[in-house]
Amino acid sequence: MNNQTHPAGFHPIRRDRLPLETLMDSYKARGKLSEPTVCTDCGAVFQAGRWQWLAKPKDAHQTTCPACHRIHDHFPAGYVTVSGEFFNQHEQEIFQLIKHRETQEKAGHPMQRIMDIEKTKQGTLVTTTDIHLARGIGEALHHAYQGELDFHYNPDQNLLRVTWSR
Repeated sequence: MNNQTHPAGFHPIRRDRLPLETLMDSYKARGKLSEPTVCTDCGAVFQAGRWQWLAKPKDAHQTTCPACHRIHDHFPAGYVTVSGEFFNQHEQEIFQLIKHRETQEKAGHPMQRIMDIEKTKQGTLVTTTDIHLARGIGEALHHAYQGELDFHYNPDQNLLRVTWSR
């Protein structure tokens, strides 16, 4: 490379680097939604660039929000597996903690919801509409009861698997 000086703000293109791929989430809007837009299922309102719990504005556009879309498609973004002897002995208390965490998060972030809680051979599986809620549930369990906590994020699918046991 020669020692040329470049005008301010100009950076030569480097062809020896691969371009960064953009994470594609099919549940996020492809373009900017018109404001205000209301979800026909849950009533959340898209305004000021984000989904919020607001009173339904007059003449609002209508669509299905990403969380309701995931619920309808049965396609979670987060999986939290909870297991262990301690969990079996304190199941109701732990479920209350999980539901409380969802209530806290959903109040400020309507797209963060629990989709389902079901018993499996490995323990109990909590599915969520958002990876952040799954992580928050795992961290809340670990903070309250310690135990073993593991995260596995798959960036190609924007999917988080959380495992907590004690």
